[in-house]
Amino acid sequence: MIEGKLIILAGGISSRMKKPAELKENVENRLIEDANQKSKSMIGVGQNYRPFLDYLLYNARESGYKDILIIIGEKDDSIRKYYGEKDSGNEFYGLNISYAIQKIPRGKEKPIGTADALFQGLLAKSEWSGKRFTVCNSDNLYSQNALTLMLKEEYKNAMIDYDRDSLEFELDRISKFAVTFKDEENYLLDILEKPTENEIEKSRSKDGIIGVSMNIFSLQYNMVFPFLEKVPYHPVRKEKELPIAVKMLANEFPKSVFAYPLAEHVPDLTVKNDILIVKKYLENHFSNFKL
Repeated sequence: MIEGKLIILAGGISSRMKKPAELKENVENRLIEDANQKSKSMIGVGQNYRPFLDYLLYNARESGYKDILIIIGEKDDSIRKYYGEKDSGNEFYGLNISYAIQKIPRGKEKPIGTADALFQGLLAKSEWSGKRFTVCNSDNLYSQNALTLMLKEEYKNAMIDYDRDSLEFELDRISKFAVTFKDEENYLLDILEKPTENEIEKSRSKDGIIGVSMNIFSLQYNMVFPFLEKVPYHPVRKEKELPIAVKMLANEFPKSVFAYPLAEHVPDLTVKNDILIVKKYLENHFSNFKL
């Protein structure tokens, strides 16, 4: 089995999670404290108060990944305190964990997006030049199936294209997810963030499926690096976004990003009302969980 390389994006400031919320159910005080003080992925939603990130790392290890680079923020040391203080070479249940810090540019109050996070991560891992890696969010629990697909070497670059109807979220939330446009061979043409209803319908395939991106990609270091460097700021959010860089890559090199169709749910830990939903999901699907 290929020993894969995985980059996990955890350098954001979790602003939506830290917002005050009118909770639908009672949540333990320590979990609320986690949500207010730590990276989202370090909220102890698992059994025996395990952080959410443990479950993503478990799925990664079981899928064949060995080298893990976690992009962390300047102002949050919760991940480093848990997984090891060294910049690299932290052993964690068979995984080799290292870190890169997503620095906040001078004059900015927060990190400037996922494309910048990956750019800074690749700068810290120049020895990965010429190689392929998977990159994903830290606040989504991607399945072993999805992570394994990203290890396949049939295509230069790839992504998971989720069937929107398989995602177990409220429609209002799902309607904001980025939709994908592919050619007849399922190569990526476009990723459209915050689509209108008309754009969503235009993205529907001949089979009636609306594909959405959940920000998991397999990328060639040397192919994506130039686009991470020159991706523009989003005009509204003022961030450099990874999906835009991937779209630029796909447009510059047609048939270079394959979209794997997949119909399954992806647990998401974005706001405080997600905490108990994710906690119950883990209880139901990882009852015998062991790292």
